[in-house]
Amino acid sequence: MATNSLKIMYLSAEVAPFAKTGGLADVAGSLPKALNALGHDVRIVMPRYGRISPERFGLKEVIPELKVPMGDKTESARILQGEIGSGEEKTTVYFVDNARLYDRDNIYMYPDDAERFLFFSKAALELARKLNWQPDIVHCNDWHTAMVPNWLKTIYKDDPFFAHTATVYTIHNLAYQGVFGYRVLEIAGLAEYGFIAHPETASLNDVVDFMARGILFADVITTVSPRYAQEILTPEYGEGLDGILRDRKDRLFGILNGIDVDTLNPATDPNLPVNFDADSLGRRVENKLALQKEVGLPQRPDVPLMGVISRLADQKGFDLLGQIMDPLFRFNDVQFVLLGTGEERYHHMFQQMAQRYPDRFSANFTFNAPLAQKIYGGSDMFLMPSRFEPCGLGQMIAMRYGSVPVVRETGGLADTVENYDPTTGKGNGFTFREYDSMALYTTVVRALENYRYPKIWRKLMLRGMKKDFSWQKSAKEYVEVYRKALRFRAGK
Repeated sequence: MATNSLKIMYLSAEVAPFAKTGGLADVAGSLPKALNALGHDVRIVMPRYGRISPERFGLKEVIPELKVPMGDKTESARILQGEIGSGEEKTTVYFVDNARLYDRDNIYMYPDDAERFLFFSKAALELARKLNWQPDIVHCNDWHTAMVPNWLKTIYKDDPFFAHTATVYTIHNLAYQGVFGYRVLEIAGLAEYGFIAHPETASLNDVVDFMARGILFADVITTVSPRYAQEILTPEYGEGLDGILRDRKDRLFGILNGIDVDTLNPATDPNLPVNFDADSLGRRVENKLALQKEVGLPQRPDVPLMGVISRLADQKGFDLLGQIMDPLFRFNDVQFVLLGTGEERYHHMFQQMAQRYPDRFSANFTFNAPLAQKIYGGSDMFLMPSRFEPCGLGQMIAMRYGSVPVVRETGGLADTVENYDPTTGKGNGFTFREYDSMALYTTVVRALENYRYPKIWRKLMLRGMKKDFSWQKSAKEYVEVYRKALRFRAGK
């Protein structure tokens, strides 16, 4: 390691490929590898859920018994070790194994989730001590690990082992805060400190809000796009914590997520019927025809095919989409393919849409990773009309695969997609600002109109494909933030 390299302990409740429910796992499975490639010593810590097979992932026991103090009692964990990446990106992953807390079918949604993630977080700190590996940075992600900054400023305050350790806390989605009752303070060993008080956030007076504590106590706070970092300072996007965030805005930084460009590569993706790149765009139509056939739509190379891959939830703008589908099909020649699961009412809405327009709309209520790649590599446009979107990865993957994004200007969507302007010729997609069904409708129609001009469309596709969404740039920005956190920790 270089002399100025950092020791970074990276804590996440989910890490791809071991356990994943959303974008957090993708980030946790990619950013540490990019940081290691820059010469830093990054080690990931996560729980060992029942679904994570030691045999499948080649995990080895490295600590048979780690004693973890929790409030007024001590419980033990076993520590397993695995790795992700190869070469200079190779990254060690430690797994906190406790059958009582983690040997279950799912990752979240249990009545004792607070205890489960408190134990994992405390075990990570005790693991560092057991390894005699003093981290410069503990990088915490989302509410599950948000108590670590609180601990390092209270019960570990005078611990010489962590005397120079700074904390960075990343908000992936402010809507999920981890809110629990007083008993959690006792489990966490923080009962003597009581609830936190904030003049603008009365709701914190009688609950334990994990995320609020991460924001208040971390040396630096980051979130997953520059635009989202600004949006969460407002009541509209602040989810009740905008007052606390405004107080700490000098410590808040927005860093755009990246994508794994080695795996997400249309030139090598094994899920695509035909591989292609920017120099062989003509071959891409074969993927479109194969996709149409697979999802039961007429094979028409000329019709614009719009893809949607998403959790089916209000956040994603599907209430707007439901309002425009009938007029859109009535007045425009367009096909849709949707992939995702979520709220029952959206299942019902899109099921009805597929029944009304069987030749125009294909609804696939599942999570099918190979089909997702085929949609990225075969659709002409990719739709994300989100109410809010902290970063969004779908639009980046779509552009890399030559699908032109149609998005609302919010969060990471606004940071990555530039509206096409026919007068200047600039832009790489189509955007709208107001959260309004008419704004969405006119933007989709604008995209459909431009699709009729192959030269324009080809330029839009190529601009998206050539845009750099790799983790290298973001990793360098994180290193700068880590060094800022160390300066803040030292009182400089």
